[in-house]
Order: sequence, then structure tokens, then C-alpha cells
Amino acid sequence: MTNSSDGINVDIRANGEKLETVQSFKYLGAIVTDEGSGPEILSRIAQTTSAVTKLKLIWKDRNITLRSMIRLMRSLVTSIFLCACESWTLTADIERRIQAVEMRCFRRLLNISYRDHISNQEVRNRIAQAIGPYDDLLTIVKKRKLRWYGHVTRSTGLAKTILQGTVPGGRRRGRQRKRWETTIPEWTGLKTA
Repeated sequence: MTNSSDGINVDIRANGEKLETVQSFKYLGAIVTDEGSGPEILSRIAQTTSAVTKLKLIWKDRNITLRSMIRLMRSLVTSIFLCACESWTLTADIERRIQAVEMRCFRRLLNISYRDHISNQEVRNRIAQAIGPYDDLLTIVKKRKLRWYGHVTRSTGLAKTILQGTVPGGRRRGRQRKRWETTIPEWTGLKTA
């Protein structure tokens, strides 16, 4: 895969054999594309929805308390969604999608339909009554991203060079794409290195 805005194809050969140029590939379960983290997040949302659907059979058993059901969801479903979330570039649209997938999971867990006209705040209140104060999914993603940023900034390895490095050349015209590190100063109020 190449990362070029002007569509230049590079002929790369290994052992005399030409390597195929692709637009996306799957590496360690994560989708890597030249479009950013959008396709990866959509894939994680689909996997999360599938996992919640599979847990529905367990949740029908009324011998399980709400607290236990939430623990099951957080350990089995949330972990699927949060895998490699530190690398995501969070836009306003992606943040809305993260909040929506969390509400979808909670509504399925509580067996609340959207036709019941129960607000998202009421759903959050019911969850908080069952388990106490908790961090929502978007807050967890932001904390993990900040933790990763701090780890990389304090290190001296290749990750720091890549994160803080620059590429020669000028910027393209128009509005620039949101970059991974642009959200760090917004969340912390501090300037990045």
C-alpha cells in the first residue's frame, strides 16, 4: 500500500517478484487503509453489534443480575470495540458513532426499544444505578489515546520519530484532513511537542 495524494504507483519488487499495490489490507485483525481510521471503526462497530447479538441468549436468562450482564458486556463486547483504538483519528462523526454504538449495546442489554421513547440520559442513569459511576466508551477511547501519546512522547524509539516527524513538501490546497495528534491539545489544553 502506498500513501500518495497524487496517485503515483511505485514498482516494488521482492526476490524479483512485483508486489501488488492495494488500497487496504488487514493486519493483526485491524483494517489499514489510505482513507484513515474510518473503515476500521466501522468494522469494529459491526463486530461489536454481532457480539451483543450473540450475548442476547445469555441475557434472556432472568437468573443473571443486571450488574452481571453489564460486566459481561464490558468484558466481552467492549474489549472487541476498543482493540487498537489508540490509533484512531477521532472526528465529530466518529465520536457520534462511538456514542451511538454504546447506546445500542445498553438498550439491547436493558431490552429497551427505540419505540419506548426512553432518552439516552435515562438509559445512562439506569446503567449508573446498577454499577455506579462509569466512563462511557468515548471517554475510554480518549483516555487510551492520551495514555499512548504520553508513552510515545516519553520514549526514544521509532514510534516517537514517526509521531513527531515531518514529511518534506508543501501542504495541499483546501481544508486539511484531521490528524491523529490534533485532538491531544483540545483534550488537555496543552501544546504538543
